[in-house]
Parts: sequence; structure tokens; C-alpha cells
Amino acid sequence: MSGHSKWATIRRKKGKVDAERGRIFTRLIREITVSARNGGGDPDGNPRLRTAIDAARAANMPAANIERAIKKGTGDLPGQVIEEVAYEAYAPGGVALLIETVTDNRNRTASEVRHLLTKYGGRMGEVGSVSYLFAQKGLVVVQKGSLSEEDLMLSALDAGAEDVSDEGDSWEITTAPADLSKVAEVLRAAGAPPSSASLTRLPKSTVPVGKEHAGKVLRLVESLEDHDDVQQVSANFDIPDEVLEELGSSEE
Repeated sequence: MSGHSKWATIRRKKGKVDAERGRIFTRLIREITVSARNGGGDPDGNPRLRTAIDAARAANMPAANIERAIKKGTGDLPGQVIEEVAYEAYAPGGVALLIETVTDNRNRTASEVRHLLTKYGGRMGEVGSVSYLFAQKGLVVVQKGSLSEEDLMLSALDAGAEDVSDEGDSWEITTAPADLSKVAEVLRAAGAPPSSASLTRLPKSTVPVGKEHAGKVLRLVESLEDHDDVQQVSANFDIPDEVLEELGSSEE
């Protein structure tokens, strides 16, 4: 996870992560709709929906858009039929990928995901070949400077967080899925508003990746994350800091 997090930080600094407002809204609306469809339209009884709504509000999505997405999910409004499809795959160097999508055309999405994998030296895996390598967790990101390390850790752990890690310019707080909203709210009240709070899948172990494969792995992950139907890409690579920095600098 550390390698993936560091690469995400490099992309964020370069303005490459979801740079388009429309793309952010599209992904959030799909997540709200699917969450409401699967768990009901009441965020108090549907933690996944509550998390999606919090993320939408943090992105300044209008309340009317949020309400409409919920109603589409519960069937109160007509709309496209969308579904969740997860693909298990491998990147160069034996890196495992779990690619979670929300789509209105699974055949199109499967074909395009397969094309990206092939383009960057990856391949599809069998069902069940990768998913067991990841655990679902809540992940809260807080930029440094709002609270001292001690105060942040005390607030997060007292609220039920499992772990707090230093990721350079930010803190990453890991929680059980059900505790995500509570931890995020406690940190917000303590004066450390999260820059993001979402459900994610963290690898149970990582695969070391050297310079030989690092570029292809990162380009593949970046291309998948940029696909309109992809909601999240989980990967278990661990790339040394110096290789990440070198790759990040070479694209500037």
C-alpha cells in the first residue's frame, strides 16, 4: 500500500488525480446510486451510502444532485441500469490488481479494461485469484498541519481507528468499514477535516517492484484509474521511494 499511496501523492501534486470536476461528479453519482440500490436510501442505516454522500458534499456537489442519485438507486426515479463489476488482474512483476467498476454496459467495460491491461503488459486473472489478497477498510486522509501528531493520533484512535501512518505531506488513518464515518466526523470536529474519506481495499501483503517493471505498473494503474467506468483500483505493489521519485520527475 505504501508504494501505491506514494504514487497517488505524486499524481496529486502534479494535478493528475481526477482533475476534471465532471469526472468527479460522475463517479460520485454512480457510487451514491449503487449504494442506495444495494443498501437502501437511508444513510443512517447504510454506511456505504453515508460515506458516498460525505464525499459528494466534500466535492461541493449540489444537494439536488445527491438526492436525485439516491432516488435513482432506490427506484423512485427512472434512469440507466448500472451495476458493479470487479475485475481481478495482474500487472507486470506479478502485481495483483483489483479493478472495481460501475457500468451501464459490462461488455464494453470488460473489453476496454482488457485492452488497457494488454497495452501495459498486464493480464486478466481468474475469479477469486486476486480478491483474497485485499481487505476492505475505511481510509481517511488528513493533510498535515491541522493538528499535532499526538493530538491527531489520540483523536483518531479514541474514535476507533485501527492505524495511523505518515505519508509525507498527509496522515492516512485506517478504520474498520463501519467506523469510517465516525472517525472522519471526530477528526473534523477536532479541527482536522479530512481531505478524503472512503472505503478502500488494502493489500494484506505487498510485492516488491524494481525499476524494470515500475514504469509499466504505474502507467497501467494510472490508465485504469482514468477510465470513466473505474471507481477504484487496488494494487499490492511496493516500489522504492527513489524509483517513484525518479519516475515522477521524468514526467514533469
